[in-house]
Amino acid sequence: MAPSAASRSAVPVALCLGGMDPSGGAGLLRDVMTLAALGVHPMAVCTAYTVQNGLACAAILPPPDPLPFLAALEPHLAGPGAWGVKLGLCRLETGSFSALIARVVALAPSARIWDPILAPTSGVGLHSAGQLRAMAGTLLGTGNWVVCPNLPEAQALAGPGAAGPMALAIPFLDLGASAVWLKGGHGAGAEVEDFWITPGTVLGLGRCPRLPGDRRGTGCTLASAWLAYRLLGLPGTEAALAAARFLRDRWDPPVQPGGFGRPCFAPGAP
Repeated sequence: MAPSAASRSAVPVALCLGGMDPSGGAGLLRDVMTLAALGVHPMAVCTAYTVQNGLACAAILPPPDPLPFLAALEPHLAGPGAWGVKLGLCRLETGSFSALIARVVALAPSARIWDPILAPTSGVGLHSAGQLRAMAGTLLGTGNWVVCPNLPEAQALAGPGAAGPMALAIPFLDLGASAVWLKGGHGAGAEVEDFWITPGTVLGLGRCPRLPGDRRGTGCTLASAWLAYRLLGLPGTEAALAAARFLRDRWDPPVQPGGFGRPCFAPGAP
């Protein structure tokens, strides 16, 4: 029996704006694998091309104008179903970036998350702290964005002297973020803890043992998993907890495509 129109429309849609890592360890391909594993339909518009493999990123190149690609997807984003957007690595001129974000916001996504990326873990960088702040100023003023920086990304905006979750989150909140999900994986010690921060409130999400080894694509996996869980009905903090569990559940075994470079997550469901 063919599914009904109601059941077909029940699958939420996640629009990913980000970098194309051709190796699939991070970026749009990693987003797509994560969202599909969680039952959300992924769509993608490239905002940067990376010359990258499992060893390092050699270059980050500008993409074609993303607006025609977004325009082609707009009919899928205007229906009754839930949809949300994730922004990752972006190499666009200021005017092109502003136009893209204005158009996305006009389409009224029900969930929005920004994974701010200074640079890939290995290889060339992209944004300076000043460029990241300018990007934040353009984006966060449009309202209702959750930002999920790691500690180095938060410190790039807050300054090296900033200490504590609220001090690290304030620059994002002052620019208009609705919440900051501060990821603790880059901290020191045998345990890690994330924090969910809103104006005036810091909520620790629980300490967990640090998992052994290193994985590519953790930031992409966490942000896209959060978006999936949010579109499936979880509130923001619960979606963050679920995304962290999703990542921890699939930590082992890692895969090394071609047998070299930093391992990444397997493409299937955990």
